Amino acid sequence: MRAVVQRVSEASVTMQPEDNSGERLCGRISNGILVYLGVGVDDTDEDASYLAEKIAHLRIFMDQQRKMNLSVLDLGYEALVISQFTLYADSRKGRRPSYSQAAEPARARYLYELFCKKLRNQGLHVQTGMFQEIMRVRYTNEGPVTLLLDTKN
Repeated sequence: MRAVVQRVSEASVTMQPEDNSGERLCGRISNGILVYLGVGVDDTDEDASYLAEKIAHLRIFMDQQRKMNLSVLDLGYEALVISQFTLYADSRKGRRPSYSQAAEPARARYLYELFCKKLRNQGLHVQTGMFQEIMRVRYTNEGPVTLLLDTKN
């Protein structure tokens, strides 16, 4: 399982319905973390649990001495989690990325939802995007702080 975690002062996600009836807000947070989550073919429930615990406790927020010593949990902040299979893109050959290492949609949805549940179980307020939809994500990255996590590394 792969995640891109960003420290944000605000983030939101909208989607455009197929009938073009206007953008629909899916999720919005103020201070917290924006998590792009990719699920791979070999990922398991244990990967979702491990990654949720890891992300909830990452010390990426500033304390009084301006050192990154606080987690999203410590500060009572929120998480916006967006499913992003493109984190498994392989662009080593040709010009069109291959996504053969991304989990098939049913399995990916299950693990994405499990990951979100595990974050909630850690005590986080979690907002999400719409699985398998084209979305527009807006955010302000603070720091900037962006981390790449992979349960296989």
